[in-house]
Amino acid sequence: MRAFVVTGPRRADVRQVEPPEAGPGQVVVDVSRVGVCGTDVEFFTGEMAYLHQGHARYPMRLGHEWCGTVAAVGHGVDPGWVGRRVTGDTMLGCGHCRRCLAGLGHVCADRFEIGIRGGFAGALAEQLAVPVSALHPLPDAVDDTAGALVEPGGNALRSVRAAALTPGDRLLVLGPGTIGLLVAEFARAEGAEVHVVGKSARSLEFARDLGFAGVWEADRLPELPWDAVVDASNDPTVPALALDLVEPGGRVVYVGLAGTPSRLDSRTLVLKDVTAVGILGASAGLAGTIERYAGSAVDPRPLVAATIGLDQVAEVLAGRLPDGAGPGPKVHVDPRR
Repeated sequence: MRAFVVTGPRRADVRQVEPPEAGPGQVVVDVSRVGVCGTDVEFFTGEMAYLHQGHARYPMRLGHEWCGTVAAVGHGVDPGWVGRRVTGDTMLGCGHCRRCLAGLGHVCADRFEIGIRGGFAGALAEQLAVPVSALHPLPDAVDDTAGALVEPGGNALRSVRAAALTPGDRLLVLGPGTIGLLVAEFARAEGAEVHVVGKSARSLEFARDLGFAGVWEADRLPELPWDAVVDASNDPTVPALALDLVEPGGRVVYVGLAGTPSRLDSRTLVLKDVTAVGILGASAGLAGTIERYAGSAVDPRPLVAATIGLDQVAEVLAGRLPDGAGPGPKVHVDPRR
């Protein structure tokens, strides 16, 4: 089968590789759609921390935002899965350690992350092998575009839950990328007044078109009380800004990751009596995201700027959008193009 393989910093190509087989407890999925993520960009450029920490190495096959149809099942798996449209969890814990048994498999020390950590091959290929325990069925109301946005949606939904909003609360989202805009969409669906801060004119104009209460550049942000602030950026200066902006007694949620360390003053955290929460992974938000997409509470599909084939992935990872791309922040891949 065809697969996109990264062989080193800024080196990648599409190769013919052996198709996966479904081992015990696994299924093989015919991949329909895959999202290109900022994490994939960091692996392509060589900046991703896992490469330097020993959790990942080249060559590697990326792709952790995906959906598809189950084509085969391994030993011990109900054959009724065959033919079902699914997406799945990225974070695969060992299943028997203290964290996994407590429902925290997404922070298991020995976890795999599909297309990211531990050499587990990702979805930028015609087929993907994945444990059946990671699968989430997709209803007909969630098409392939939305299905490949469940994983970033799960991160966003977890962020909104961590912000502990009530109707009428004012939320500030720092960073109008895919996760930031999904945070904004989920929060608005729950009755919050949502404002978004960004940098580029393109991203700000797109956020305005989505109709949020306020869309601002940082230096034009009005002095309003922010009940919660979500940092969905990759700017190392923004975590401290989020803490400075939030109301005393409010909540700051950190879901964005910078390529270099961020610094903030813990005295500000204490003296403002702020609750700060970090979000890693979509695991606990996947089912809720599918439910909201299916019920039309949130429609993520306008965020997709273009859908490309495997042969164009390297160009997108290098920062070049395909001709005719729309204004949204996300690019999708159809591996069978």
